[in-house]
Amino acid sequence: MPIIETINLCKEYGDLVALNNLNLSIEAGDCFGFIGPNGAGKTTTIKILATLLKPTRGQAMVDGLTVGYQNRQIRPIIGYVPDFMGSYEDMVVTEYLEFFAACYAIHGSNRKRVVNDVLELTDLSYKATAEVNSLSRGMQQRLSVARVLLHDPKVLLLDEPASGLDPRARIEMRELLKELKRMGKTIIISSHILHELAELCNVVGIIERGQLLYSGRVRDILAKARVEQSVLVAVSDRTEEAAKLIHQMPGVKRIALTDEDDPTSRTNGARRPVLQVTMDEGGATDPSDIPSRLINAGFRIVRFTEEPVNLETAFMRLTQGLVQ
Repeated sequence: MPIIETINLCKEYGDLVALNNLNLSIEAGDCFGFIGPNGAGKTTTIKILATLLKPTRGQAMVDGLTVGYQNRQIRPIIGYVPDFMGSYEDMVVTEYLEFFAACYAIHGSNRKRVVNDVLELTDLSYKATAEVNSLSRGMQQRLSVARVLLHDPKVLLLDEPASGLDPRARIEMRELLKELKRMGKTIIISSHILHELAELCNVVGIIERGQLLYSGRVRDILAKARVEQSVLVAVSDRTEEAAKLIHQMPGVKRIALTDEDDPTSRTNGARRPVLQVTMDEGGATDPSDIPSRLINAGFRIVRFTEEPVNLETAFMRLTQGLVQ
């Protein structure tokens, strides 16, 4: 039985349809990446699962409990991290965490132990006596995660956890989420930073205008979005001649010089050009025919690799209706 499930979930604000028959199924231990443009319905879905919004129609269930009817039983098993934490003036980090620990009925020596544990897990122990408002944006986000870990929830709902973070803070947040994933938490993350979701998530869902376009394993969505093949080719010399030869092969759609630096060309500071060859999927020529054609023509190949479809490419193709 899925730990998170929505059945024909709808949310309407007057004439605005925020969610339109959303059907999700997330298994325990999954790290689910929720992808979509602004206003697609990601935050609305997460707030419904967090019991902060009631659906207009349909059902949302967490660990077999129904949102809107069993909220009191759901809240102890979830942890919700919004994109921005609230303001807590004059509160230091330990006071902030102890306050929320008390809300979860964690008392006495156990409270101190739990607070110290989550500070250590989120690498904030050295900021225990700092005022919350003095923390950087990245530290505040880690503190938000520490807060929702106090009661050891099964499910974490993270709405744009890397929003507004600098590169270092994003890396720290990503490593923290990887550790939570290893601990067996079920995690839902909405984010616009798609390459980081690809590293974290084993399952993704793509939503647009309140409708779910795709939900499934990352490897499956990448295969679905592959409507053409692309390979990277580098030869020792005569790159322009090699490009003309490849372009004559049937099924080759286009050839372009990439901005990528060939790692084998680090001699005297020179850069060897790399050709990106794009071919029709299932076309007349198999990409593996390219090396033999070049070798027979006297070229020496120093690089030949398939260019993978990444999550950003898949997102663009699916949201633009390029993949059926």
